[in-house]
Amino acid sequence: MRLPAFNPKAALFIGVFAVSTSAILVRFAEGAPAAIIAFYRLLIAVVIMAPLVLLNYRSEIRSISKRNWFFSILAGVFLALHFILWFESLNFTSVASSVVFVSIQPLFAFLGTFLLFQERFSYGSIISMLITLFGSIIIGWGDMQLSGTALFGDILAVLGAVAITVYFLIGQSARKSLSLMSYTFIVYGVAALTLLIYNLALQHSFIGYTSTQWWMFIALAIVPTFLGHSLFNWSLRWLSTTTVSMAGIFEPIGAAILAYFFLNEAITWSQFLGGTIVIFGLYLFIVSTSKKTSVTISQKKNN
Repeated sequence: MRLPAFNPKAALFIGVFAVSTSAILVRFAEGAPAAIIAFYRLLIAVVIMAPLVLLNYRSEIRSISKRNWFFSILAGVFLALHFILWFESLNFTSVASSVVFVSIQPLFAFLGTFLLFQERFSYGSIISMLITLFGSIIIGWGDMQLSGTALFGDILAVLGAVAITVYFLIGQSARKSLSLMSYTFIVYGVAALTLLIYNLALQHSFIGYTSTQWWMFIALAIVPTFLGHSLFNWSLRWLSTTTVSMAGIFEPIGAAILAYFFLNEAITWSQFLGGTIVIFGLYLFIVSTSKKTSVTISQKKNN
């Protein structure tokens, strides 16, 4: 294979940094409802993608089967639910805790493959899941000592991880039959529509936000959504899926560092200890399941 002009590992590093900004950008848009932030993130992404998709992928979209439409639409609904839960969690708990809990998505993905596809657990995966669970308990216990709202935020983040797992499992079938661009465009569009309905039901205002908030909406659509995801997808051509998945476990570290410098969020001892244990558990889990699971275990494509 011809060597790329740009180092794939360097691209992966930039991609990790890009997705690590997601929680920080949400915090910078403080004052806007979580569902509004998620709506504009996806709407702007769809608008940016529209010219390319409508120009080059119209025939593919016209030929999509009813079955793939059904799964793509359902996946989009769960993607919207993921963003609502995760973004809302950032209103109650720290960036470090929220991102760590969302990052345990690979565990739920493997549990899903076990229930749906009878994927067997290896001893290594069981041990790694127990390690990750132990680290999560330490973080949750520490946050509970701080306040009940912090623990509530942790729970929302965990539910966000569950929602993104369902999104991956549902979309797995449709994704095999569609190009990445077509599938992403449809799913983002459905998620944006779902969020539109959700915001209308809650009577959230779609206007009246500050220039800073609008810039954050745009930044969320471009930096973590396109820059981060594009580099992860490009890296897959040159690096193994396991290597790219491994990079995902560094997002909590990057997010915590950015939160420390830009939001003055200090990391508590429980977050440091529990987060380290969780990341170690995820590392062991990805290593032990890299050749067994058929589900994309990297959550980076949507954070």
